Amino acid sequence: MNKPKYYITTAIAYTSGKPHIGNSYEIVLADSIARFKRQEGYDVFFQTGTDEHGQKIELKAEEAGITPKEFVDNVSTTIKGLWDLMDTSYDKFIRTTDGDHEKQVQKIFKRLYDKGDIYKGAYEGMYCTPCESFWTESQLVDGKCPDCGREVKPAKEEAYFFKMSKYAERLIQHINEHPEFIQPVSRKNEMMNNFLLPGLQDLCVSRTSFKWGIPVDFDPKHVVYVWLDALTNYITGIGYDCDGDSTDQFKALWPADLHLIGKDIIRFHTIYWPIFLMALDLPLPKQVFGHPWLLQGDGKMSKSKGNVIYADDLVDFFGVDAVRYFVLHEMPFENDGVISWELMVERMNSDLANTLGNLVNRTISMSNKYFDGIVEDKGAAKPLSDDLKAVDDDLKSVVTGTKAKVQNKMKDLKVADALTEIFTLFKRCNKYIDETEPWVLAKDEAKADRLSTVLYNLVDCIMTGASLIEPFMPSTAKKIAAQLNTTLREFDTLDELGYYPQGNKVTEKPEILFARLDAKEVIEKADALFAERKAEAEKAAGKTEEEETVIDIEPREEITYDEFAKMQFQVGEIIACEEVKKSKKLLCSQVKIGSQVKQIVSGIKQHYSAEEMVGKKVMVLVNLKPATLAGVVSEGMLLCAEDAEGNLALVTPEKEMPAGAEIC
Repeated sequence: MNKPKYYITTAIAYTSGKPHIGNSYEIVLADSIARFKRQEGYDVFFQTGTDEHGQKIELKAEEAGITPKEFVDNVSTTIKGLWDLMDTSYDKFIRTTDGDHEKQVQKIFKRLYDKGDIYKGAYEGMYCTPCESFWTESQLVDGKCPDCGREVKPAKEEAYFFKMSKYAERLIQHINEHPEFIQPVSRKNEMMNNFLLPGLQDLCVSRTSFKWGIPVDFDPKHVVYVWLDALTNYITGIGYDCDGDSTDQFKALWPADLHLIGKDIIRFHTIYWPIFLMALDLPLPKQVFGHPWLLQGDGKMSKSKGNVIYADDLVDFFGVDAVRYFVLHEMPFENDGVISWELMVERMNSDLANTLGNLVNRTISMSNKYFDGIVEDKGAAKPLSDDLKAVDDDLKSVVTGTKAKVQNKMKDLKVADALTEIFTLFKRCNKYIDETEPWVLAKDEAKADRLSTVLYNLVDCIMTGASLIEPFMPSTAKKIAAQLNTTLREFDTLDELGYYPQGNKVTEKPEILFARLDAKEVIEKADALFAERKAEAEKAAGKTEEEETVIDIEPREEITYDEFAKMQFQVGEIIACEEVKKSKKLLCSQVKIGSQVKQIVSGIKQHYSAEEMVGKKVMVLVNLKPATLAGVVSEGMLLCAEDAEGNLALVTPEKEMPAGAEIC
């Protein structure tokens, strides 16, 4: 019997540097889905890889004094090493510098050009190097890139363009007819309302201002724009051929069942990529899921601060499966998750060491203590009382019902919820120990059979949980099975019990699956690691403690004194402050300015708490036209300074000044 096919991909990681833990989350998420689909009986093909072309890489290679190919070889090796460290079961790791990929990209570009979908023109606009994207003035946010918030610079160059509007209506129709295509729904609404419905502009698909890319073979001074190059990996990696000679693998796997990507690149995957596929007369992927971000709880990650968290850092502290559990469990379906050392230790101690690890250890230890490790169900010989039967039935009901709950959650890609269901099973097993009190049963020889049955029930239920948890924590699942001297169970048996072999013997010395940690010690070690990295970063940048840090910013258009004189600045005293509900960035301050009090909303919640704002003397732009932010009226602006890492500091008077003093 042929297994149904399932093709899943991640976004390919950009080789500008080592990916932090937020980037690593995606590969672990994809791996858990791939492993679960294999459990369900699918023939899974799981593809990941690296995106290796573009101006940013060309510049980084130049800074490092090596060729771009040497640079991406090094970074790609690092990324692949991290994916392997995290025990991910990908079937193919593609690189966009692979020869077969580059050849197909050139053929795809030529075909789209010959078809009239690509034409030559010139581009003039604002360019963001990190995002490798052009923007019009109207698309900028506060004069900066709408995607990453960094500075943009004016640029003009000859380029080839793709006629996006030609396929826009067809894509809108597809999205409306296939509500599952873009998930979560909020991402679909964003793409429709912000990009498709207002009208698509033609897309720049080649560059001439740098050389590190795939050359346009019929016009070699151009290289293919990185997104047209990168997105096509999903078909070139499985054997697509633009001339019609695609492999059997491509014919079997395409269209992809799931593209798993970060929410920041949802536009490229749900607008550009489907349109490219339409132009190639190929079916669209069945689903694109834009997962949320994993954010650092104690501030922005920054290489110059030395506080970037990498997957291998966390593995050194907690182990692979603990990290896998954390990143999967702490990420909501739609909203951003938060990572912190304190939360990691808390999860390690409560969920992993206590709920799971202690359960397995206690069960094996009691089996050895009371029955020399032999596990048997002896309950059938003597009917149970109603109370005992109710306890056993409730345990078995929870355990046998978990598989269906996990399947339902995974069907909707709610991986964190699926993990919660499995740990509910383990918690129910712990409760069963408290209910049955094996240590009390052991004191009465007449209750030996009942004690044996209790321990059998525990071992049998633990094996169900271990088998269900394998896609998420594969090493832990295997360790549990080994300690219980059996193998993980087939998925189609996990809604039943009684599969643990009668009379089997568990290991004599149970291994500690997860050791409890001291939060203070972990944080001290992390701080030491970050301090060392910060010193290394400063040394690499040629910076000493005595040197002053300076920042150059793009100069703006000159203004006259009369224009400046229209702005009224005064000293204000913050007399009250609170967080703006439903906003992650905004604080609402009541600011005393002379005899008046103005309400001012500021996007500084990540840098100041509401409590520490109260009492501060600040510089206020008083006569700014009122605006409504997140439903709250703001009647002015607090002035802040911002460093290169995006850290903000309120501008305050050097000497004590009364509220209302004019700043001139």
